[in-house]
Formats: sequence, C-alpha cells, structure tokens
Amino acid sequence: MIVKEALTTGKAIAGTIPAARHLKPRPDDTIDSIGLRLEQNADKYGNRIALLFEGRKVTWGELNGLANRYAHSLRQKGIGYGDCVSLLMENRIEFLAALAAVNKLGAIAGLINTRLRGRQLLHCIAVTRSVACIVGEELVAALEPVIAELDLEEGADYLYLPDTEGNKAPAWAMDLGAASADACDADLFDTRQVRLGDRAMYIFTSGTTGLPKAAVLSHQRYLISATGCAKLSLELEQGDRIYLCLPLFHGTGIIVGFGGALISGCSIFLRRSFSASQFLTEVRQYQTNCLVYIGELCRYLLNQPERPDDADNPLRRMSGNGLRPDIWKQFKRRFGLQRIVEFYGSSEGNVAFANTFNKDCTIGWTALKIALVRYDIDADEIVRNKRGRCQRVAKGEAGLLLARIDDKSPFEGYTNEAETEKKIVRDAFAKGDAWFNSGDLLRRVDVGFAFGIPHYQFVDRVGDTFRWKSENVSTNEVGEIINEFPQLKYSNVYGVEVPGADGRAGMAAVTLAEGTDSLDLKAFSAYVNQHLPVFARPVFVRVQPDIEVTGTFKMLKGDLRKQGYDPSEISDELYVMKPGSGCYQTLTRAFYKSIQSGSAGY
Repeated sequence: MIVKEALTTGKAIAGTIPAARHLKPRPDDTIDSIGLRLEQNADKYGNRIALLFEGRKVTWGELNGLANRYAHSLRQKGIGYGDCVSLLMENRIEFLAALAAVNKLGAIAGLINTRLRGRQLLHCIAVTRSVACIVGEELVAALEPVIAELDLEEGADYLYLPDTEGNKAPAWAMDLGAASADACDADLFDTRQVRLGDRAMYIFTSGTTGLPKAAVLSHQRYLISATGCAKLSLELEQGDRIYLCLPLFHGTGIIVGFGGALISGCSIFLRRSFSASQFLTEVRQYQTNCLVYIGELCRYLLNQPERPDDADNPLRRMSGNGLRPDIWKQFKRRFGLQRIVEFYGSSEGNVAFANTFNKDCTIGWTALKIALVRYDIDADEIVRNKRGRCQRVAKGEAGLLLARIDDKSPFEGYTNEAETEKKIVRDAFAKGDAWFNSGDLLRRVDVGFAFGIPHYQFVDRVGDTFRWKSENVSTNEVGEIINEFPQLKYSNVYGVEVPGADGRAGMAAVTLAEGTDSLDLKAFSAYVNQHLPVFARPVFVRVQPDIEVTGTFKMLKGDLRKQGYDPSEISDELYVMKPGSGCYQTLTRAFYKSIQSGSAGY
C-alpha cells in the first residue's frame, strides 16, 4: 500500500526498509497473481490453518484445492482470461475460494455489495459485462427479482453455492458446489499465464455521482497494497491470527484482511458479520492478535458495557480506517492495543497513507506526490487563481487532497472511461499535468518527531457524497430514486452530522407534487425501503414549499446542511426514521434531544 522508495532518512527507519523491495512496482508483464500466491501458500504452509469459520477449519492446502475445483468447473463452462464473473455472497470460506478460482483462470471477479437490491444490483452485474454470476444460497432472494433483466442465460450462467446442507439450487441456477465436488483439485496451467498488469477484480464505489462505479484493481496494485498491510501495517508473521468481520466485497476486508494473510501465511478468524457482544469472547477463544477495523465498528465496541478485564485479551495490533480522533486513545487504552495503523485510501484511488510509525490520531504519511488545495465547499469546486492554477493551503489548514498521476502512481480508474476522466484534475499546477481528485479534505498535523516525515489527518468528504454506515452514499443517485415517488416534485439529498455516529446521516429536503397536500408517510417509507439499501435511506426528511437553486439551477445544499434537523429552528415538516424502524414519523423535540445526546441508537 505504501511505496517506501522515496524515503531517504537512513538508519532511523531501518526497521521498515526491508519491506521496500516488496512494494516497488514490477513490470506489468511479470507472472504473478492472487491465484499464484494461494498456490505458493499451499506449497509452503499446506497444513497450516488458513481460515476458521463457523466451526470449520480450512488449511491453506484445502483452500487452494477447493479453489482449484471451482476453477476447473468454471473453465469447463468456457470462462477464461479477461471474462468477468460477478460474485454475490456473504463472508464465508466459499467466497474466498470462488474469488481465487476466478483469478486462477485470468478472469476478473466483480465483488457485489450484498446490501444492494433492485436497480443498483442489476447495474453492478451489467456494467462489468459479467458472463456469469456466482450467487450464495443466502442471497438468492436478492438476485431473483432482477435475473429476467440481465443478459445471462438461466440454468447456465447463474452458479449457485449452497450455504446449508440439503438445500437445492433454484431452477434458474446451476449448482457449482455439486458440479465441482468431484472436479480435479490440481493447480491449473492457466494461473501461470496471469500477469501483474491483468485485472484481478472490480470493487464498487458510489463515487460522487450516479450509480455505483466499478473500480479497477489489478493484481499489481492488490499485491502491493496487501504487502504493505502485511509487512508495514500489521507486521504479520505466520503465527498471527486476524479477526476479520468486515465484508469481503469491500477493499478493507479483501485487501487488508485476506491480502495480509495471503502475503504472510498467517490465519484468519472469519466472521459472517460483526457482533459487538460476541467480539471479546471470540477474540479470546480463537486467540486473534490482529484486528481489521472500520471506525464505526470501534465506536460500537466502545458503546458496549465496560468491564475491568476488557484489556485482558490477545489483541495487540489493528489496521483499518475511520477511527476518529475523539475515540482513538480511549479505544486503544480500553482494549489494550499497542499498535493502531490507521490508513487512508480508496478502491479506485492512486494514493494511500498509513500510520506505520504508530502515531496517535493520524492517517499517517505517504511517499507519493500529493497536494492539499483550496476548496470552496459551498460552491462545491476547487478554487483556482487568476492563472487558472490550484492553490495549496497553509500547513494545518484543511484542503482537498490531489494525488499526482504518473508512472509511479497510475490511476487505473473505472470500467467507464467518462467516469474515470471526471476524477482527474488537469493543468492543476502546470500545463499538461494530471492529478487524481480524492474528493476528501485532509490537513497536515504535528505528531512530534516522526523522522521528519509529514503526517496527515482526515477531515471530511466534499461534494455530492457522504459516508454513512461505512458506505459512501451518492446524493444524486438517492435523489433520482426518491424523485420517482409519485407524490414528490423534487428532492435535495445531503448529509448531516449525528452526534456519536461516524460519518453523516442522509437527509432529504423534498417538495410535494402539485395537487398533493401531504406526504403519505406509510407509502413513502415502503417505497424507500424497497428501492434503497439500508445505508442509503435518508434518516431525516424535510418537506419544503420549494427547493432553492442557483442561477444555473443547481440545488443549494450548504444552508440546508447548516440548518440540519432541529425542529425548534425549522418551521417545515420534519420526519425521522428511527433505528430499527422501517417507517418515517414526526421528529419531535424530545427525540431530537436524544439524538444530540448520543442516546438515540444511531
């Protein structure tokens, strides 16, 4: 994840220099891949545990054998180099075996967010031009409503993997588990043809506008990132064990978690989903000494009743993103952590930061060329000078992060070229230069002596995206879907702060259609629940007489964000969807106070 070659601080960082040779990009035509690394682990650590999952133990040799059986079956179906296979499955052993199987053939795995439904799910499978879709039994009901709209053949291109014994595949899918049961488990020749520059997977991101975009991840970038996580961040060795409960369709889970184990040969305790109440019990039972986290997970753990022995556990190191400064030291002290390696990066981005020097409350540093530039949040645009160039902010001031695009830090972009171009800032500081627009505000912070290397802190997202429940939410996309509700004329979607919760909750300011006197809350709630995943559903709804726009008819969000959802300050109708509820109801002052106190459950 971090390219160390730019460091020149000599013996002061000698402890981290040996990893540098593993992080330097190699020629794209080099034979190496995720599938090949799995084979190598099977050779080196064949009898060592790779995964612990729901009472099952799988060695590296067994995981490679299962992946090979899947791969031989997929090849018999005609799937090969350059094809994309969508993968829709919850965290479990078969997910990782299927991913490796696809990669062993030189094919590309499209990692589908398991929360998506309807239009978004349909889009993600279609936009990657998938020739097949591997679906777990647990998500058949999610996929079934859209199969008639996909250009895939029923009974042939849908491949089913059972989750419980005895359950048969639906009529429209072929049982890959049964078909591969007696398949060959030997390594495939195809894997020896896969190169670093080849695409390994697509990881979907909401981006800043439109439907989810498929970010390209090559084997080169995956292995460099995974190596950085293993060697610099978590400092993994074969005897370590990772606690992994983050979704494998996300970059953090699949790169930091599985990638770290793949590089080091250590083992993973894999959980289908996160449980705050079971966390410490499992950490102790399965002797996990490393944790892969997101900030929201940490906040949930802190909200659990505190016990005097919380720090009496084997956890010592953790790596992830989103751990906010306000809870950093408290979390570290309560659970006895010695090393927290917060990192910053995105699935599609060309830059990453990591707190490899173990400084508190920072995303760390990067060796790549970056710039923090002035950004007008209200106008939602970069501030340029009279010559049309970007302007760097002063030290300590928040600025938009740009990362230079060059041979050392290429931008692989998305499957859609137009969307890729939108993320590039050209002629930023000189004619002809190109920089990746992160869409995030960062600031440089003083962390004391850290070998003279500047460290940074995440501040906020900008533009038409906000982050809620560990997911990026596109305001434009949510607005387009809400606008289709027949009682509405317009909707303006934005993110608002909720005390005690990470990220921003969605809020929609809506204008009723002509002839509609009041919003039918029951019907509107049902519509939102049907068409939007949980994380994208607006928590708050404000009914306005009309929506304010600029002279170019761009909806204004700045004042709405500032006004928030305080019923004592806003005369418009205000509604809220409470935690655990599926229906909007009037936002009372009493419930507003509970939100502000952090006791509302968000």
